[in-house]
Amino acid sequence: MSSLGLYLLCFIVPFVIGLAVQGWLKSTVGRTMRIPLARGLSGAEVARAMLDANGLQGVPVQASRAGVLSDHYDPRTRTVSLSAEVFSGRSVAAAAIAAHEAGHAIQHARAYVPMTVRSAIWPVAAFGSQAWIFLLIAGVLFNAFGLIQLALVVFAAVVLFQIVTLPIEFDASGRALRQLQDLGLVSGEEVGEARATLTAAAMTYVAAALAAIAQLLYFLAVFGRR
Repeated sequence: MSSLGLYLLCFIVPFVIGLAVQGWLKSTVGRTMRIPLARGLSGAEVARAMLDANGLQGVPVQASRAGVLSDHYDPRTRTVSLSAEVFSGRSVAAAAIAAHEAGHAIQHARAYVPMTVRSAIWPVAAFGSQAWIFLLIAGVLFNAFGLIQLALVVFAAVVLFQIVTLPIEFDASGRALRQLQDLGLVSGEEVGEARATLTAAAMTYVAAALAAIAQLLYFLAVFGRR
């Protein structure tokens, strides 16, 4: 394959896929945010119900000042943070997203193995996500193959972090859907819309992982010949 063809395959194609998935997520969440939850619960109340049902009364659910889709669970503080639209929202999307983040808290409490592995990788990945490109550039500029190798090893840790994230996200969504039904937080008709929301969100992680893998393969192909 030519250098241009390899570049297009490893960078442009994943970029286009990523844009398509982001558009799908935005469209799906926009639609399910307009579907009111039959029980009228807010996202915060859904998360609280899930956490309490799993013996996690000590895990707080707080409103975040960050923007849309900034919802997350912080294992360091053991806190579920929900964006304003999800925290106060009483829609199917708000319930699904809140339940997903509560699912992460349950994973943490149950010592879910992929989450433990990701926590172990996190320090290297956090450093590597910023440093690898500078190491690579320095290696190329100074013709230092050792720096190039180090850059690729560090970037590989970043890619591994994204790969390990995939089962964590899919498992959290699975837990969310099961508990939304088992606890009677959503009706039968709402389950499908909740699943659509969580599936679209999960696919953004798949797209990001595929892009990272493709980029790593590109750099290995280019610099591995040296």
